[in-house]
Amino acid sequence: MKLYKLHKTQKIPISIDEAWSFLSDPKNLKVITPDYMRFDILSGDDKSMYPGQIIEYIVTPVLGIKTKWVTEITHVKDNAYFVDEQRFGPYNLWHHKHFIKPIENGIEMEDIIHYKLPFGVLGQLVHPVIVKPKLEEIFNYRQNKLIELFGEYK
Repeated sequence: MKLYKLHKTQKIPISIDEAWSFLSDPKNLKVITPDYMRFDILSGDDKSMYPGQIIEYIVTPVLGIKTKWVTEITHVKDNAYFVDEQRFGPYNLWHHKHFIKPIENGIEMEDIIHYKLPFGVLGQLVHPVIVKPKLEEIFNYRQNKLIELFGEYK
């Protein structure tokens, strides 16, 4: 099985405290997810992120197919990073590192996602035509939504 990687960075003109407050609140994941995905958190969003937190949600990424997804927050360092890993869901592996660091006039946010697809060779065949473009679309939406919420970094 092939291991894929998605790497995104974005600069936002807000303080590290404001960025952490927004990004570490699981409820805000719905805010930065495209509406068509019908993202609904079922449980686990009652507290700010902490190691061991389980977040369960339903998402509809493609063709109207509802998918249950369960992630665990495995690592957290306040105002610096957190890691979520899929425990149940559409991927064979999903490991997402979220980093934030202060920079002049704002913060830099970095996402590093490693993932593996199910279905062996078939998964590898659909990756460039369905999965990768969909992930790019979702993260581009998020980038634009963060600009809408917090302004563009200059």
